[in-house]
Amino acid sequence: MPSPQQARAQASAISSGRPVPEEEAAPTTRLRDLFDGPRLSPGQRRIAQYLIEHLSEAAFLSITDLAERVGVSQPSVTRFATAVGFSGYPALRERLQSIALSKLAGSPEAAEEARPNELQAAVDAEIDNLENLRRDFADPEQVIETGRALSRSAPLTVLGLRISGSLAEYFAYAARRIHPDVRLVTRGGSVAYDALLQSREAGGTWVLAFTMPRHAHETLTAVRVARRAGLRVALITDLGLGPLADEADVVFATGTGSRLVFDSYAAPAVLSAALLQAMTDADPERTQARLEDYEQVADEHAFFVKD
Repeated sequence: MPSPQQARAQASAISSGRPVPEEEAAPTTRLRDLFDGPRLSPGQRRIAQYLIEHLSEAAFLSITDLAERVGVSQPSVTRFATAVGFSGYPALRERLQSIALSKLAGSPEAAEEARPNELQAAVDAEIDNLENLRRDFADPEQVIETGRALSRSAPLTVLGLRISGSLAEYFAYAARRIHPDVRLVTRGGSVAYDALLQSREAGGTWVLAFTMPRHAHETLTAVRVARRAGLRVALITDLGLGPLADEADVVFATGTGSRLVFDSYAAPAVLSAALLQAMTDADPERTQARLEDYEQVADEHAFFVKD
């Protein structure tokens, strides 16, 4: 099956009358496809990135030499080989050598150079995520209804632990402009439990929780605490199935970018903005009044640099 990049190239060629590209992918693309399927840790992505960038040499390295070049332990290389579907490093190296030799024997250098580099490939992957989200937005009813529910919850709690904290902070910062009581929780354990229980006692009805890879046990526990306290949970995540999704009342699943060592979050950020938009539309009079009050305060205290 052709990769997404190949499919786009074939569609473009057909529409323009050019010859359809060969189905055999370039070595770099074959490696990306090999490493894209499983969910890799940041350390494992470093290994994948090194292999992609230094295929001709890396394919013939021993496990000791590869670990030293990447700056990881030998067991880390073995775990990486297992994570991408091989019985161990020897089996992975055999596949790498096959790809490397096909590179030496096969495709013209110009064709290889025309393919996207790692940074461009990361952007391509995020474009795919956004295109999928756009298709999901063809029926915006769930976003609209959830935005209304979040708007009515006072207080509204926003939960994001570990790497998900940045998305939660963005949402809470913007939501405070249009909602009278937004409570941000970015610390787990008993601190999160206290905040969730206090939110429910104060009259809150909803929690918006963010959970991005790698999914933390403390997030799952906090969501369960929220449910036991009587709060409903809306979840923004990358997986529509699993224990976290099972605990949520509403799940918004959208892809994260995993081409680089650390994930990128273009689609979750757009989804967050869409929920904020739904909240503003749910109570336009309150929204307008609060935004005007904020702008007056911002001008009085010179919050922002004048253009």
